[in-house]
Amino acid sequence: MSAGTLYLCATPIGNLEDITIRVLRILKEVDLIAAEDTRRTRKLLSHYDIHVPLTSFHRHNYRKKGAYILNLLLKGQSVALVSDAGLPGIADPGEEMVLLAVAYEVPVVPVPGPNAALAALVASGLPAKHFCFEGFLPSRVKARQEKLRQLQAERRTLIFYEAPHRLSETLADMLVLFKDRKIVVARELTKLHEEIWRGTIAQAVAYFDPIKTRGEFTLVVAGSTEPDSFVLCPVNISDPAVEKNILVQVKQLENKGLAKKEVVRQVARQFNLSRREVYTLVVQAKKAER
Repeated sequence: MSAGTLYLCATPIGNLEDITIRVLRILKEVDLIAAEDTRRTRKLLSHYDIHVPLTSFHRHNYRKKGAYILNLLLKGQSVALVSDAGLPGIADPGEEMVLLAVAYEVPVVPVPGPNAALAALVASGLPAKHFCFEGFLPSRVKARQEKLRQLQAERRTLIFYEAPHRLSETLADMLVLFKDRKIVVARELTKLHEEIWRGTIAQAVAYFDPIKTRGEFTLVVAGSTEPDSFVLCPVNISDPAVEKNILVQVKQLENKGLAKKEVVRQVARQFNLSRREVYTLVVQAKKAER
């Protein structure tokens, strides 16, 4: 018996109209649809009146479900793999399923469509001839800063995904490590509240409120124009936008219950400042509030 086919089907990143005729046909014809989020996929299938068995395939169960899906493929059944949005295999566990299928010589067929990274890039106004997609940055401060440090000398346009609750911290790290480059922040692409914001990293730090920020973000950052790689440099603490962001970070850590000494230590490390500088700024801000 010949193996079935694993189809990698791109789904809308927001607007349900952004789906190809080919994807719709395949979703109707396969034996099973494996989805990163079955709730979101059910809405899509219901919208297009598609009635095919659905199973979950995400980062918490991909090992167990990967074996299950592979078994069906080896029996000759066809499976469509879909992610939350866009093309599966990019910043999601779809890559693991592809590796498994390839290892067992199961045919893998990509069915292209929407992609947030490319949509943001082409609308950014930044060089699109050469670019580097990095997906989500590490959530831990030290690991994130190290990753950005590795990219300091990268001359290609950089593309990142970021969660709303980490956007402020990521922008602050970029300001320290990338200096004040051009950046485009694309929010809720193709959705009702789509926003494509253009400016510098310092302006982005001031513009995006870390408390009120909502949505799904794609960041497009200009590549380095430095002749050689450069080292970490302190931010300009006298810049009102930087000062505001530092104080917001202090407040967030205080709200988590951290001791004042630990708050100062973490913020000083994040912004590459001395603890004395951060402490002085906090004291001055508290005096101004009185």
